[in-house]
Amino acid sequence: MGGRSTGRVTIQHVAAHAGVGTMTVSRVVRNVGYVSEEVRTRVKAAMHELGYVPNELARGLRSRQSGTLALILSDITNPFFTTAARGAEDAASDAGYLTLLCNTDESEVEEARYLRLLAQKRVDGALLVPARSGVDSIAYARRHEVKIVVMDRSCAVPGVDVVRCDSESASQELGDLLYRLGHRRMAILTGAHGATTAEMRVAGFLRAMANRPDVAPIPVLYGEFTRESGLALTKQALSTPPRPTALFAANNFLSIGTVQQLRAMGLRVPEDVSVVGFDDLPEPLMMFPFLTVAVQPAYEMGRLAMERLLAQLGDDPPAPRETILPTPLVVRASTAPPP
Repeated sequence: MGGRSTGRVTIQHVAAHAGVGTMTVSRVVRNVGYVSEEVRTRVKAAMHELGYVPNELARGLRSRQSGTLALILSDITNPFFTTAARGAEDAASDAGYLTLLCNTDESEVEEARYLRLLAQKRVDGALLVPARSGVDSIAYARRHEVKIVVMDRSCAVPGVDVVRCDSESASQELGDLLYRLGHRRMAILTGAHGATTAEMRVAGFLRAMANRPDVAPIPVLYGEFTRESGLALTKQALSTPPRPTALFAANNFLSIGTVQQLRAMGLRVPEDVSVVGFDDLPEPLMMFPFLTVAVQPAYEMGRLAMERLLAQLGDDPPAPRETILPTPLVVRASTAPPP
């Protein structure tokens, strides 16, 4: 009875080889129901000997699940999202799911295109980092029965699981730090209008300056969460009188562009201009840790968001909720009292 089959091996072949019923083989394959360890071992040995490969597509059609999840990220070149994706993928892999990676470049058009493709592919769910509010994307996903968890951004849509960090409070702490150092002329460099992280970080920093009449009006310069935007916005901020003595760059790529532009203009950090930022860079990318930043736990955020998505796919999904992770400050060499 032994020997590898030369044709397509079916569940019936495995059942006959192991001396059990097809229902027992199905339970082992799907890892559901009770099967004794002795029988489970025998079935798995039969599958291996015959070279049986479960028909995932057929299983998916019967269960209405494809075994595939998606990560819809705004900028996969950013180490923050690379690390978050690793946490999400680890959680999905542990649960036996395949993950697809989609990069929107902060574009609502690309976000909508990916969601249409994912719905056509019948993915079971997606982690979404919305380019802006995400309202239309969430509505589309619901119409097409694609489970959604929003990651890294806040969400005004009720009944959606959200996993993010406390951008507003952390930005307020960065503002408080600069004020305590003596800075009274500052500027904010942030992402696009409508991106919730961009708006919340602005709100938190401005909240730190509320009821402090000795602080000059703070210009808020909107752009993109990119190095190139950091270069342009820094040049704009420094050309507008009164020249700021400190800059808040609202993500890591903006911070990199800011420091590069200041150095290109012959200005020293922090002797001439202090810089604070949001999101750290991974240690292997830093020859010398330099920037004062608010640090988001990217891996933990990604893993927790994926675990929340997997829970939605279970037989008894929990009620959706918003989880806000702490965002500690790390004070380094890029901040000092104003000249």
